[in-house]
Amino acid sequence: MQRILPPALKQGARIAVLSLAGAANEDRVRLGVERLASLGYEPVLFPTATKRGPIYFAGTAEERAADLHRAFVDESIDAIISTRGGWGSVEILPHLDAELIRKHPKPLIGYSDITSVHGWLTRETGLVSFYAPMVAADFARGEFVQEGVDSASWNNALKQGSAWQLGAKDGLHTLQEGSAGGTLFGGCISIVAESLGTPYAMQAPEDDAILFVEDVGTKPYQWDRYLVHLRYGGLLERVKGIVFGDMKQCVSDAAENALLEEALRHNLRDFKGPIAIGLRCGHVYEPNISLPLAVRATLITNSTECTLRIEEAAVTL
Repeated sequence: MQRILPPALKQGARIAVLSLAGAANEDRVRLGVERLASLGYEPVLFPTATKRGPIYFAGTAEERAADLHRAFVDESIDAIISTRGGWGSVEILPHLDAELIRKHPKPLIGYSDITSVHGWLTRETGLVSFYAPMVAADFARGEFVQEGVDSASWNNALKQGSAWQLGAKDGLHTLQEGSAGGTLFGGCISIVAESLGTPYAMQAPEDDAILFVEDVGTKPYQWDRYLVHLRYGGLLERVKGIVFGDMKQCVSDAAENALLEEALRHNLRDFKGPIAIGLRCGHVYEPNISLPLAVRATLITNSTECTLRIEEAAVTL
């Protein structure tokens, strides 16, 4: 699939705010929208942004897909951001129109359950998308927007057309030494693992790929189980390097963190590439890092360096 770069996010950009999965708290949506506007953007609320039901969804799968289509085809909209994750974005995939999206490329922003949509976009459209802060989850966190959103990576990923890198200051440290280049893909590991064996299975986008995975509330044995599923499902066959997210919301103390790292090393004992851990991207309490997907990156891990270098622009200027 030929890759498509969306246009860069500019000051004054009109950003569609919608829900691709679970229903969002209306007060948190309102606060997140205010803070998004404080950064110089113009948020535009679509119906699913505050819709509740059926059950815990923000509308039916058809309604959520229709909102996403409207956001892509609306020429006054410059980017699209989900209010939150939750559960259910995989159910909109059968209703999405790849050709429509290819003809109207725009940045799609979200994480957690939105992993399903990122994987579909990479596979079916080639569009670069962004595992990045969401309106009700991160823009609405704390007293100031900077408490939930890492501004440096947001700007690097969505606004600048150049290479940049993440390192120790972003939480990264070495789990296994090595060096590898590849195309970034992945997201929330529970969503990635559970997609295997379905028509919408997550796939490595190139013969050489770098897998990023993170989650919340996932215990060491669950990480172990998910990684076994990825290995037996063949997902790691084209993976040359692995980046794990910050694990603070998966472990309760230092002892459990040590157990988790031991479980990861044991599970991946036959994996020959570099492995890093600790990237503050996704389900984190600290400012959330924005990570472009479907772009080339280089992962270097050793005793003196642990860096993930984004080798190319994710947007067009």
